Amino acid sequence: MPVFKQLFRLLSSLIIPALVLSGGLFLCLLLLLCALRFWLQRQKDLEMPPGNDGKKPLVVAFFHPYCNAGGGGERVLWCALRALQKKYKNASYVVYTGDTGATAENILDGAYRRFNIRLKHPVKFVFLKRRNLVEASQYPYFTLLGQSIGSVFLGWEALRKCIPDIYIDSMGYAFTLPLFKYLGGCRIGCYVHYPTISTDMLSVVRNQHARFNNAAIITKNPLLSKMKLVYYYFFASIYGLVGSCSDTVMVNSTWTLNHILSLWRCTDRTSIVYPPCDVQTFLDIPLQEENRIIQPTVVSISQFRPEKDHSLQIRAFAKLLAKTKGQPLLPKLILIGGCRNLDDEQRVSELKKLCEELGIEEHVEFKVNIPFKELKRHLADATIGLHTMWNEHFGIGIVECMAAGTIILAHNSGGPKLDIVVPYERNITGYLAEDEDGYANSMADIFSLSPAKRLQIRQSARESVKRFADEEFEETFLLSVQQLFK
Repeated sequence: MPVFKQLFRLLSSLIIPALVLSGGLFLCLLLLLCALRFWLQRQKDLEMPPGNDGKKPLVVAFFHPYCNAGGGGERVLWCALRALQKKYKNASYVVYTGDTGATAENILDGAYRRFNIRLKHPVKFVFLKRRNLVEASQYPYFTLLGQSIGSVFLGWEALRKCIPDIYIDSMGYAFTLPLFKYLGGCRIGCYVHYPTISTDMLSVVRNQHARFNNAAIITKNPLLSKMKLVYYYFFASIYGLVGSCSDTVMVNSTWTLNHILSLWRCTDRTSIVYPPCDVQTFLDIPLQEENRIIQPTVVSISQFRPEKDHSLQIRAFAKLLAKTKGQPLLPKLILIGGCRNLDDEQRVSELKKLCEELGIEEHVEFKVNIPFKELKRHLADATIGLHTMWNEHFGIGIVECMAAGTIILAHNSGGPKLDIVVPYERNITGYLAEDEDGYANSMADIFSLSPAKRLQIRQSARESVKRFADEEFEETFLLSVQQLFK
């Protein structure tokens, strides 16, 4: 018995001081956070004094470090700003961006050139110097965690430079949400294009499948796969906690909704807001099948990012060329997309090398960061619109292809499968495939259809995508964020 008493006394002598120390550290941290919040609020009061009417102007900020990238996410940003400026004209609007190499005029001109969107009221751009902290290239290992922690530091730089009343993350940096909510005292909204981690990613690692984010060296090693799975589950739990800080959550598709609800558990404040697609501009293109069968053309619209899987497009197209060898007019593939950085530019170079290796470089064209008018012209001349991303969250490029009158061939997963390439009044609106042979066979089938059948598919597709027009986005977006302005 004395031995147990001595052991108990020993443990007590160790545990009690540890608990006191932990409590003290927690209290110090809490006091530090309170002091930071008080300091930030004082800074905000000094920077934004009340107007003549005694009221401070409402400041609405969007966190979008790559606002000049020219992708679908950027179209959401500019349409959201345009919608808010129409309804809340007295508010002041800010965009946090890392595009330090561009001026405000360059960025706004780019939005007009690429998306045909021009804002009627001024926007303040807060340029962030540490965008490299969220670059995937900075973190060869534990990339998700590294980028997320990096986004916190980038968010802190943004918060120090401008403290808004309403903060909207429009690019998927969920780890910045608690920073702006608890230190900045902001009302928080977010538009989720693609979950940072999803249950599909967990299943890929669990089943040891090789993907662009799951290297072969890990899939072949059971121990490494289990370690990565533990890391993913840990990250998913933290991701759920930070995401739940949002006061309103908007997602771009049914696929994204399902994943966010399972991870963030915020059913009461989450809604689907389909991204805005410039449907009307493409609906102006006349449907004339006779013009399309002269030159069989396949067009792809997507940023040159690894998950878009352009290599699958090229390999499938090479198989299509093998099937059509001997025909007087061989098909042509045009890859249209934006490059955000040097990594994307390097990716384009590697894709060009792949074309040379397959011997099809004469039949493939690359169009990088082209103006909107040129994009529209290529879609008007194309027969097939091609998309190959696995579990694409939505796919604005897919909608644009369908509105322009191309016959879409998309990946049989994610947003294309659940929301876009779905029957309209019992008529098919496009095709879905999963692998090289599937894509090659589907392209061959589309080219072999009669002009009347192709015209029927294109007309059904056009009617079906009207629900993704800019006007529909503005209505649902404003409805979702209205509680932030109360």
